[in-house]
Amino acid sequence: MNEQPAKPSRPPAPRLADFPIRAPDIIRFADLDRQGHVNNAVYSTYFETGRVAIIYDPDHGFQVDGATTVLARLEIDFRRELHWPGTIEIGSAVAEIGRSSYTFLQAVFQEDECAAINRATMVLIDRATRRSRPLPAELIERLKKYPLGLGGQSN
Repeated sequence: MNEQPAKPSRPPAPRLADFPIRAPDIIRFADLDRQGHVNNAVYSTYFETGRVAIIYDPDHGFQVDGATTVLARLEIDFRRELHWPGTIEIGSAVAEIGRSSYTFLQAVFQEDECAAINRATMVLIDRATRRSRPLPAELIERLKKYPLGLGGQSN
């Protein structure tokens, strides 16, 4: 007999309430592909909407004088289709903080159902040299305010 190893079980989907940062968006007709659902490439744009909502927030943002952040890694797990017309909500949280980078954990929700999960690593770079630089202490403190599980802030 040719026994196959058991597939690992899929982790449970996060809940929107688990994310401290939330941003709304709409599904556009142009987001669709030939199958009539949102094209997989569009999800990265939805996740960007969620990230920039907090990165550039004038009161709570993650900007540093003389520096900017660049996307270094993007990892998306698709869980279900999205269809037009509709609205979505992007939940975001800070999952990891490194020396010169931090990682968002994000999810796209439609009607409280998780459609996709994302991990996005952002690297802080010097605007003049375009090289990575350490995260300053004040940015680290701001990042620590948004872990997964707090729930609550809409942007």
